[in-house]
Amino acid sequence: MSCFLKPISIATFLLIIICNFSNGQNLNKSISFKPVDLQTDYLESPLGIDNPNPRLRWRIEDNRDGAKQTAYRLIVGTNPEKVDNISGNTPVSGSYDGISWDTGVIKSDNQLIKYTGVNLLPFTKYYWKVIIWDDNMNVSISEISRFETGMMDMSNWNGNWISDGRDIHYKPAPYFRKKFKSEKEIESARVYIAVAGLYELYINGEKIGNQRLDPMYTRFDRRNLYVTHDVTSQLQKGENAIGVILGNGWYNHQSLGVWDFERAPWRNRPAFCLDLRITYTDGTVEIIPTDLSWVKSDSPVIFNSIYTAEHYDANLEKTGWSEPGFDDSNWEGVRLRSAPSTNITAQQLRPIRNVKMLPAVDFKKINDSTYLYDFGQNMSGVTKINISGIKGTKVKIKHGERLDKSGRLDLANINVYYRGDNDSDPFQTDVLILSGEREDEFMAKFNYKGFRYAEVTANNAIELNSKSLTAYFMHSDVPQRGKIETSSELINRLWWATNNAYLSNLMGYPTDCPQREKNGWTGDGHFAIETALYNFDGITIYEKWIADHRDEQQPNGVLPDIIPTGGWGYGTANGLDWTSTIAIIPWEIYRFYGDSKLLYDSYENIKRYVNYVDRTSPNGLTTWGRGDWVPVKSRSNLELTSSVYFYVDTKILANAAKLFGKESDYIYYSTLADKIKKAINDKFLNRETGIYASGTQTELSVPLHWKVVPEEFIPLVASNLAKKVEEADYHLDVGVLGAKALLNALSENGFSNVAYKVAVQDTYPSWGWWIVNGATTLLENWDLEAERDISDNHMMFGEIGAWFFKGLGGIYPDDKQPGFKHIILRPHFEKELGQFRAEFNSLFGTIISDWRWDANYVVYNVVVPPNCSATFYLPENAKIQGTDSKGLDKIALESGSYTFKLSLP
Repeated sequence: MSCFLKPISIATFLLIIICNFSNGQNLNKSISFKPVDLQTDYLESPLGIDNPNPRLRWRIEDNRDGAKQTAYRLIVGTNPEKVDNISGNTPVSGSYDGISWDTGVIKSDNQLIKYTGVNLLPFTKYYWKVIIWDDNMNVSISEISRFETGMMDMSNWNGNWISDGRDIHYKPAPYFRKKFKSEKEIESARVYIAVAGLYELYINGEKIGNQRLDPMYTRFDRRNLYVTHDVTSQLQKGENAIGVILGNGWYNHQSLGVWDFERAPWRNRPAFCLDLRITYTDGTVEIIPTDLSWVKSDSPVIFNSIYTAEHYDANLEKTGWSEPGFDDSNWEGVRLRSAPSTNITAQQLRPIRNVKMLPAVDFKKINDSTYLYDFGQNMSGVTKINISGIKGTKVKIKHGERLDKSGRLDLANINVYYRGDNDSDPFQTDVLILSGEREDEFMAKFNYKGFRYAEVTANNAIELNSKSLTAYFMHSDVPQRGKIETSSELINRLWWATNNAYLSNLMGYPTDCPQREKNGWTGDGHFAIETALYNFDGITIYEKWIADHRDEQQPNGVLPDIIPTGGWGYGTANGLDWTSTIAIIPWEIYRFYGDSKLLYDSYENIKRYVNYVDRTSPNGLTTWGRGDWVPVKSRSNLELTSSVYFYVDTKILANAAKLFGKESDYIYYSTLADKIKKAINDKFLNRETGIYASGTQTELSVPLHWKVVPEEFIPLVASNLAKKVEEADYHLDVGVLGAKALLNALSENGFSNVAYKVAVQDTYPSWGWWIVNGATTLLENWDLEAERDISDNHMMFGEIGAWFFKGLGGIYPDDKQPGFKHIILRPHFEKELGQFRAEFNSLFGTIISDWRWDANYVVYNVVVPPNCSATFYLPENAKIQGTDSKGLDKIALESGSYTFKLSLP
């Protein structure tokens, strides 16, 4: 595929040359041309993969203008020396033993290739590299990367599922251990561990890995995840010991809430299955599996709940419990258990970690037994306390987002759905019982909270200081992809707060809030998907979550509106405006990554979903949905908004059918999409006035944003929307559906200046109103004085984080060349702002859209990554200084750096 839109004119070519030289980009460049950042299934050298056709990708490092790849050659093999020795287009010399796949030289600019070599073997290391050529036939070779397969098939497990045999109401978390002896020199060792619940793994007294809350939450009776650990360095010749502690997680939900997780069909006492696979230097393999030779005991974790908190009795600590020399003679035998499901597969995603440590920014001693800590920002995570005191002292560490009028911690905004006992299981309150013999340290293993403040109380006097309690911002550790820098402190803070809210709600699946619910609300997930993908590399999280969708989908196509679920969510409102995640997220992943796998894997699920709505709504209109949730004041028509999402899903299905060569489906669903669009416009569009339904901001913006408005009516409808916003003095009057659509509908239809005024508004109701009132995350309600829907860490209004990249930076993917292979640039040079810079690290490299006003001119800097192209759409009547650009409305750009000086009317 060519990386150009089309051949450019001589005039445009000269214009580009002028612009490049004006920035000094072509002078005395040293050439750097190399494939870098090799990934397998979007991870760096992953262990234990089960995908028989992993995706291999790379980025090109090249500082030349017009840089592009014209050909590649991929080499994959089990013999690193043979892989390393292959270069250029020379054939493999000698035996092919140790080479699993050699593509030969492929004339292509693709940088994402699916493995199609010989069948991958389980428990095997594979090494790979890529050789690329540029348009001058220069050749460059990457460093060697690797991946390692895991089980690949259920039949390869040796271990049994074991548990402590207690019932679901028993509170202490169980310890498990196994002693064994290794008689030979160890070359490598891997632990494969599948868990129903949560776990921490120890080898010879050392905790393995820095992941938290593993494995990720799934529909446990339909799919379980296992994790692979490299434990080579922790094992030793001679005596060894394995230790495992299990937590309840979502598998055994002992706390009570309105979401019915205590009645989940899978609920049981936590259990696990483990294989320790040791390869010795003589080539032999030994497997230490879970079986009846393991022993178990209660741990000091006397209670744990993913929903509320964790309780720990330091007097019950068993020093050295996971070390070889520990005396376990009084420990008991384990129980064998059936596997929770017949689908146990590798967990291949960015893990949850304690990503950032935050010391207290404010500390108050309220009395001799009570202390209050302020960590300066709202977050998801845990606290760690270091404390000494009288033996048996009960210390409570309560976490929350707000303080009451007296300055004490107040949970009233987040404990409203909790139905448990606040004495034995207080909400968001860890409990530590002191040993009295040493300084005790405690941090919850199997829980997280949503909080900014923590209040420590005890039933005896305690002495704490500002450093006694530390907070950890905990979330799926996804790499950052996007960055916004502007001359507006409000925009900078709003972008930062949006990202804080997003990360706070990313725990192996996107959640609504990290405190009150922790639910995977589908609507919140797709309202924020573009913000997610502009700012973070989250594909591994979404591939896992959409697999959860496929697990949860009923045979008729219906989905619950929280995923995963223990049964709650199959109500009457779990419709299109929420559960369109099944279509929208795979489509957005395709647009942002240029990878159709998730869309392909979900194709039949999208089809079943659309077919269900089609059967129940034969006229093309539907009222199935929740509507414009938490609006400011105006209520919008449910049938209009739900039917628009019916159109969106059907259009995505038709596009996917075309992409995958399903011609009959493409014809059928394209026709259905046209039918739905016509039905919406026939009923709701007043063709004389250009008003949809009653003309609320949501009713006008949703059809515009989702391309339902007939072409000839777009200017009129957009003008009506702008007037409606102006009537509100550039304030919002929308709920979640309008918040997703409003700014885009304005920006993309001629009213970028109006969108900007809404985006930077700082009085009620607006995003900025939250920020000027001290918010460090996004809120659930526009009204700071609301009495319900008042979480202070929600992501459902988070589209603004994407709009900064689109509405101001003008960076858009091109559906025809997805993954930012071709970049659409439509920046809005807002004079009131002065300076704006957006950086987006696409899979090809960093895209930069940077502008500043200089007197009456705009200086616009653009960077297009290697192997890409872009089209810069000039604002209406803009002129490029130093050139005859009259009548020029767009410029085709190849890879490189550009500077334009523009005058605007």
